[in-house]
Amino acid sequence: MADVHVLGTANVRKLLWEYSLPAIVAMLASSLYNIVDSIFIGHGVGALAISGLAVTFPLMNLSAAFGALIGAGGATLLSIKMGQQDVENAEGVLGNIVSLNLLLGSIFMILGLLFLKQILMFFGASGETLPYAYDYMFVLLIGNIVTHLYLGLNSAMRSTGAPRKAMLTTLMTVVVNSILDPLFIFVFDWGIRGAAIATVLAQLIALVCVILHFMNPKGLLHFKRTAFVLRRRVAYSIFSIGMAPFVLNACSCLVVLIINQSLLKYGGDLAVGAYGIVNRIMMLFGMLVLGFNQGMQPIAGYNYGAKKMDRVNMVLKQTIFYASGVMVFGFLLVEIFPDFVAQMFTTDKQLVDLSVQGLRIVFIFAPVVGFQMVVSNFFQSIGQASKAVFLSSTRQLLFLVPLLIVLPRFFGTMGVWVSLPISDAMASILAAIVLFKQKIIRENNER
Repeated sequence: MADVHVLGTANVRKLLWEYSLPAIVAMLASSLYNIVDSIFIGHGVGALAISGLAVTFPLMNLSAAFGALIGAGGATLLSIKMGQQDVENAEGVLGNIVSLNLLLGSIFMILGLLFLKQILMFFGASGETLPYAYDYMFVLLIGNIVTHLYLGLNSAMRSTGAPRKAMLTTLMTVVVNSILDPLFIFVFDWGIRGAAIATVLAQLIALVCVILHFMNPKGLLHFKRTAFVLRRRVAYSIFSIGMAPFVLNACSCLVVLIINQSLLKYGGDLAVGAYGIVNRIMMLFGMLVLGFNQGMQPIAGYNYGAKKMDRVNMVLKQTIFYASGVMVFGFLLVEIFPDFVAQMFTTDKQLVDLSVQGLRIVFIFAPVVGFQMVVSNFFQSIGQASKAVFLSSTRQLLFLVPLLIVLPRFFGTMGVWVSLPISDAMASILAAIVLFKQKIIRENNER
């Protein structure tokens, strides 16, 4: 395992790229993983299947919220403990990541399976899209524990000095999924359920690899039997730090729910499918930014724990610069080639036209989204959960939800689309204000 102590001594820019590049590849792979599913479903099952897949997004976001609560919170806490040279308690955090994922993952799976049809109808399924949404989500819920454990332990591996291994396991899921998707959909004729089975099997294989990594007794950090016992203080710390990404994903669940219901009401099933395509593309570039954020997280967390504030400030500024570049590229791609992007998912002309309209509008203020995402993640990385939660929730709860409730009543589907970039702009302004007032930044600028 890599020496994590270099996080406090090596060149910050070099470290950021060293930790971000594997994370970026992993996040890109993770996003492509979802896009591959959508492409095969769109071309192999049909346009309504794309709409059915979009209906599952709120429930998947809710599942991701609980996964992030433990995974992101545990990974950040691990980085801070390693920065404090506290290996013994870091192992306790690692064990509790496993136990908490098993507990919450099981509860979510059971409740989800019991009320799946009712949940999907509430999330915007119609009589035509419900069968597709149900078949897909039923399989994912069966494999929910696998998903939570894989994502949580993969984040832990990245935060404890093994970013390349974390990257390779994620790449493995993409390769396996890309092989199994066409096999299950086209050859076995399993339809949308085949895509879900491919997803769970790919994650299961990756999970085995991650578990083997932490079972190595020669590793700096490895599983110990006594560490799996839940500790109230450790669980509280994981939850408090992980609350920001939890709120972000929970808010995403609420937002997608409102969007799906509004689009179904004013535009029908294909409008819901168009948002599914727009959402996948926005997630692609958002995941790239998240890759930089994950590269920043162990560097910022370690140096904050070691009280090296100059290095904390430096990695923040560089992450903002690179993340903004990613979103500018996404803006240019979507505004110049929207038809090409939409046609990757479907050949249905009506669905393509609806997707092009949504893409062009939603990406209007994309260049500022990277800044907002980095600033929110920064406060999580240094353990300032309240600020991270505030910034994570305001874009969606304070700005986006009211816009989604009001504007569609006057402008129909156009009101849904324009709500998204307006909230992006407002949230970025708020993030700039909070960052300016942050004591660390002010102190470094005064030197």
